[in-house]
Amino acid sequence: MTPEQLTGKVSTHLVDTFIGQKSFLIHHQVVQDLLALKHAADQAGFTFNIASGFRDFERQMMIWNRKMSGQTAILDSNSQPLDTSLLSEKEKVLAILRWSALPGGSRHHWGCDFDVFDRHALPADSTLQLEPWEYLTGHQQAFYLWLKDNLADFGFFFPYQQDKGGVAPEPWHISHKQTAALCLEQLTLSTLQQQLESSSLIGQEVVLDSLETIYNRYITNISL
Repeated sequence: MTPEQLTGKVSTHLVDTFIGQKSFLIHHQVVQDLLALKHAADQAGFTFNIASGFRDFERQMMIWNRKMSGQTAILDSNSQPLDTSLLSEKEKVLAILRWSALPGGSRHHWGCDFDVFDRHALPADSTLQLEPWEYLTGHQQAFYLWLKDNLADFGFFFPYQQDKGGVAPEPWHISHKQTAALCLEQLTLSTLQQQLESSSLIGQEVVLDSLETIYNRYITNISL
C-alpha cells in the first residue's frame, strides 16, 4: 500500500460494500470475510452492524483537533471528562490517544478495522456510546461473548482486547488479522512523520517530538 493509503489520505484500496443498513468503504481483501462474519452473527440471532469503519485522515484530524481545542471532552480511563485546564499540551495528547487514534496512525484508515454492535440489542431511544460497560456487562454483552468465541474463525481479532498501557480496551473494535498485520508492517515511523508534518494537526510540535513513543505505545502495541 502507498503512504497515502496507509495514513487515510486516499481510499483507492477500498470498495463500497453494503453492510447492515448502509454502505462502507472496506479493504478489498476483507469484504468476503466480513460478510461471512455478519451472516454467521445474524444466523446466531444477532443483528450485526458497523458503528464505524473507514475514517480518512481529515475526519480523524477533525476528531483530534476538536479534543485538543476543547470543543469535545477528553476522557480519562474510566470514560469521565478530564479538566484540561490542569493538563500540559503533552498530557492532553497522551490522554486523547487513550481513546482516539492519532491521525495517520489510526487502524480505521486501512478499511480492515470496524467498531461493531448488535443493533437489535440497543435499548429503545438510546444511542450507542462505545463504552466498555455496554459490551462487558450491558446490552451488547451477549454479542461480545459471541464475537469472542467466533471472530477467529473468520480471520478477525480484537486488537485492543487487553489494557497494555496504550489504547484503552475496546471490546467493540475488530480487525482483520492478516490484512491489518500487513498494513501495520508498512506503516513505518518515517511514513507517519512525513504525513503529519504537512498537516494542520493541533499539537503537531508535541506530537512530532514524542512520535517514536506514540508509535510504540499507541500504534504497534496491540493484543495478538
